[in-house]
Amino acid sequence: MEYEVRYYFPTEKLEYLLRMLRRIDGLKMEERSYEKTMQFDHPCKEMSFYNKEIDGRFRIRITKNNTISKCKISWKRRLPTTIENEINKEEEVEININYNEYDNLMFIINNVLKMKSVESYERYRTIFVNDEIETAVDEYPFGIALEIENKSKSSNQEEVVKKWVEIIGLDINKAYRLSWDDKYSSLCKSQNVERYNHVTFGLPMPKVIE
Repeated sequence: MEYEVRYYFPTEKLEYLLRMLRRIDGLKMEERSYEKTMQFDHPCKEMSFYNKEIDGRFRIRITKNNTISKCKISWKRRLPTTIENEINKEEEVEININYNEYDNLMFIINNVLKMKSVESYERYRTIFVNDEIETAVDEYPFGIALEIENKSKSSNQEEVVKKWVEIIGLDINKAYRLSWDDKYSSLCKSQNVERYNHVTFGLPMPKVIE
């Protein structure tokens, strides 16, 4: 199970957020990475992951920086209890794949399993981490997301997230409770901007406005 909260900021806030996190004792800053995440649906319509009864995302993600190249398969699903409390509680399962096997993986996904490519997005991610939490600053084409996720073995993981929300100086009541695609879709609708299924840098994008 995953416990996390997420906030959105205008792109212009990037350097401010990075400086703020660098100043917090005990957080280690990792190398900025490029990520591309592709989301696929079940080939049978009646078993679609996007049905309200399932409300899940099957994802393949590649991560690259100057020192590493990684590939991951993940399943993430909102639960009926996800937003009952102040901290998001979601089902998440991840599998790391040898990056050199990426082409073979995509062949199986597309040609054997016949899964449907639904949407994808690009972002740059900078992670700050310690034994309790992982804080990610994500640069999307439409704005910045700051995500705080529990990494501790505490019996009360929600309290760990709340503790770090306070340390970082954020308001738990202002966290955004839904996913990146919900945020992107709502921005497109409110700003009358065309919505793309594949969200990449260089396309006309709405903007997070403070």
